[in-house]
Amino acid sequence: MTKSVLGWDHYRTFLALLQEGSQSAAARALGLTQPTVGRHLDALEAAAGKPLFLRSYQGLLPTETALSMRSYAEAMAASAAALARAASGDSETPEGTVRISASEVIGLEVLPPILARLQEEYPHLAIELSLSDAVEDLLNQQADIAVRMVEPTQGALVSRRIGGIPVGVFAHRCYLERHGTPKTIEELSSHRLIGFDHQLAYVRDIVKKYPDFANIRFDFRTDSNVAQLAMIRAGGGIGMCQVGLADRDPDLVQLFADQINWPLMTFLVMHENLRMVPRCRVAFDALSEGLLDYLRATPKSAPQTG
Repeated sequence: MTKSVLGWDHYRTFLALLQEGSQSAAARALGLTQPTVGRHLDALEAAAGKPLFLRSYQGLLPTETALSMRSYAEAMAASAAALARAASGDSETPEGTVRISASEVIGLEVLPPILARLQEEYPHLAIELSLSDAVEDLLNQQADIAVRMVEPTQGALVSRRIGGIPVGVFAHRCYLERHGTPKTIEELSSHRLIGFDHQLAYVRDIVKKYPDFANIRFDFRTDSNVAQLAMIRAGGGIGMCQVGLADRDPDLVQLFADQINWPLMTFLVMHENLRMVPRCRVAFDALSEGLLDYLRATPKSAPQTG
């Protein structure tokens, strides 16, 4: 690398090129002109002293150098976003932007009423909701607050244990009417099963408790809990979902409640530096109370077939 000093705008363009794969697409994503993106790329490659992208009919292909730079540019992006959120509020009142990370199913099925009440109480509070089953790095400020299904181990994080959200095995009543109700866990193998594609962290916890699940052949596989829930609701087969969500639909029937009822341990987490920031403090408290209310309202088990 040379001693040339490049600004954040150049590295923001670099990330857009990695993500979009062409100068024109990067320009559209950033709201810049294509010549500006081209000048940024020229400056980046001049500073690196070597090409960062190979031009091909497929678009821009990142070189090894570009790939090695990616994590540093992403850290810069996270810091820039965190700086913008910090600047959006003040030190006295809960206003500005709070970025919250949660799994898809929690973000879509559980958090909306909690966040709606929060913004009703604090109308100057803006919410960014990042939906992903991957654990966003709070230490690198990719989010201010996270709802996690694994206990945090980093010392610089403040966490509140929400508790175990019950998860069980469910099927829609119409599926059971068509295919019959399995009487034993062994009979599940003759049914259409809905499950995961890869063993994510929470899946590994399930497999530890129920080793037989590791060998089950799923007929519908997806790592999206929302897609799994949608298939169960559509009568597409038998799968696992949160008891509290299934309880909202009287046509979802829990199977083997006495044998399979796994608590999904849930934690609310934020960086300790944010605990006294008003916008983060009120959001953390609202999320904590809302998630606890959801847990308290969740029955131990849903209705079962007779």
